[in-house]
Amino acid sequence: MAAMLRGSRCLFGRSCKHVDFAFVSTRSMASKTPVGFVGLGNMGNPMAKNLLKHGYPVIATDVFPESCKEVQELGAQIVDNPADVADKADRIITMLPSSPNVIDVYNGLNGILKKVKKGSLLIDSSTIDPSVSKEMAAAAEKMGAVFMDAPVSGGVGAASSGKLTFMVGGAEEEFTAAKELLTCMGANVVYCGQVGTGQAAKICNNMLLAIGMIGTSETMNLGVRLGLDPKLLAQILNMSSGRCWSSDTYNPVPGVMEGVPSGNNYQGGFGTQLMAKDLGLAQNTATNTKTPVPLGSLAHQIYRIMCARGYANKDFSSVFQFLREEEGQ
Repeated sequence: MAAMLRGSRCLFGRSCKHVDFAFVSTRSMASKTPVGFVGLGNMGNPMAKNLLKHGYPVIATDVFPESCKEVQELGAQIVDNPADVADKADRIITMLPSSPNVIDVYNGLNGILKKVKKGSLLIDSSTIDPSVSKEMAAAAEKMGAVFMDAPVSGGVGAASSGKLTFMVGGAEEEFTAAKELLTCMGANVVYCGQVGTGQAAKICNNMLLAIGMIGTSETMNLGVRLGLDPKLLAQILNMSSGRCWSSDTYNPVPGVMEGVPSGNNYQGGFGTQLMAKDLGLAQNTATNTKTPVPLGSLAHQIYRIMCARGYANKDFSSVFQFLREEEGQ
C-alpha cells in the first residue's frame, strides 16, 4: 500500500512541489511492519534491540555474522546482505562506520538499492560526509525511495538506554514517518533541514566534543600534577564555569566516575579512530567552506597521532592517558 501511494507522488521531477500528506499519514499508521537494520556494531546492536523492544519485527544483517547473534536471539530475522534486507522491508535503518561503508551498503553489488522497493524510507544514522548523504539521496530518488540522514549523539550508553539524540536531514514531509522509528531509540529527534544538514550538525557537535575532551584531560592532568585529588577537582569543575559533558558525564580520569570507559581501561564507548574520522570530516567541510577552525585542526592532529600510537581502538577519552604518557609518566 505504501509503495502504491508513493508511486502517486512525483519523485523523479525535482520541480514537483505537491506533497501527498495522505501518503505520509498512511505510512505512519503502518506502524509495526518490519524494519530493516544494517550494521550491528557497538551502536547498531542496541539500537536494533530497542526496535525489537518496541514491538517492531527486525530484519537485519552485518558484515560480521557474529554481530547478529544477540538480536537474532531476541527475535530478529537475519539475512545475508543489505539487498536481502531491502527485499523484505520498506523501512530501513543503516548504522555504519564511514562514508565508503555507506556507499557500498547502498550502491554495492549486494546493496540496498539493488532490491529497494518504491516508496521505501531509508534512514542512515552513520556519521559521514554530508556530500555522500546527498549522493545517496539522489540515488535513492532514482529508485523511487526516500533517503534521510539521521546521525546520532550520546554514545553506546544512550544507544542502550534509548536516549540518543537524532539529527535528521531530508524531506520535511517524511520527518513524521522517520520520527516514529527514531523515537524508539532516542529521547530527542530534531529536524535540521534538507538532506545533509543532519550530518552537518553531527560534525559540528563532534568537533566541539573532541575539543572539550582534550581541554578536560589537560585540565585534570594539570590539577593532578599540582597535587589535587582528581575526584575533588572534578567536583569543583562541575559546580563551576568550567563544567562540560566531558567533565560531569564522561570524565576521562580513571577512578573519578563509574560506568564510563576511563574506569574500564578505556574499553567500549566511542573509539579514537572514529573520532579522528569525524574530525577529518569537519576539516574537509571547513576547508570547502573556508571556515577557520584552529582548535578543531589541533584536535584532529592529536587524535591522528593517538591512532598511530596504539590508541585507535580505545575510547576517545583515552586522550588523558595519552597526555600522561607524553610527559613520561
